[in-house]
Amino acid sequence: MKIGFIGLGNMGAPMAANLAKAGHTVTGFDMADVTVEGVTMAASGADAAKGQEVVITMLPNGKILRAVADEIIPAMAPGTGFIDCSTVDVDSARAVADQAAAAGLLPVDAPVSGGVGGAAGGTLTFMAGGSAEAFAKAEPLFDIMGQKAVHCGDAGAGQAAKICNNMILGATMIVTCEAFALADKLGLDRQKMFDVVSTSSGYSWSMNAYCPAPGVGPQSPADNDYQPGFAAELMLKDLRLSQQAAESADADTPLGQAAMQLYAQFVENENGLGRDFSAMLPRFEKRHRG
Repeated sequence: MKIGFIGLGNMGAPMAANLAKAGHTVTGFDMADVTVEGVTMAASGADAAKGQEVVITMLPNGKILRAVADEIIPAMAPGTGFIDCSTVDVDSARAVADQAAAAGLLPVDAPVSGGVGGAAGGTLTFMAGGSAEAFAKAEPLFDIMGQKAVHCGDAGAGQAAKICNNMILGATMIVTCEAFALADKLGLDRQKMFDVVSTSSGYSWSMNAYCPAPGVGPQSPADNDYQPGFAAELMLKDLRLSQQAAESADADTPLGQAAMQLYAQFVENENGLGRDFSAMLPRFEKRHRG
């Protein structure tokens, strides 16, 4: 298949490389001067999109997605698949999907879970929104870049699933860190705390699979001085998207709002920038009530 890939950063580059390794002809473009094994670089986004069977984008935010869509959609022939793997606001995802569909394209919003390791290893999970026809065109490529793809519904449903998931993740990581800090002050051994909670009603992905306490549970960024992993500023981005969506949908999400505010404090006013989102634990260790 002939594929255009626009946005070759930490996530996009290994995804494009995996497609090339699988035998597809991949033409790429990025604003930075990058090279990706097996990928032919184009001079512009429009050049990368022209004449392709599928175009994939992996971009930082909705504003940039809209701008890139304005550039590349006129260069794409009707029937071309347009897979956007960025994590952006639902309104931008739906607006770009409508614009693409009006041009006769097959748009899918398909944000990912699994981080840079998943992108490199081809083990990402894709949460996809779009028509059945568009999803069917994209699915063989999801199988190369990831291990699972869920068709969540119409345009925007993929973004909705991603931000709802990460709103839960942000809130549960905070309360998991709070609980370990409280256990410390109560004199409870961290391993004993893990042994109880991980097999009781308090278990969660944040506790069981990504424990924020070093030396407890499976290997996690906590065991590597909280090097990300999933950076706290990316969690903040996703929590802000969740609250933007909640505002647009008139949904009451007080815990999501509180999690966003805590991560904003952590990233912007403390030492959270560039650290894993589970580094909330050493933050809470140092704090007192009041």
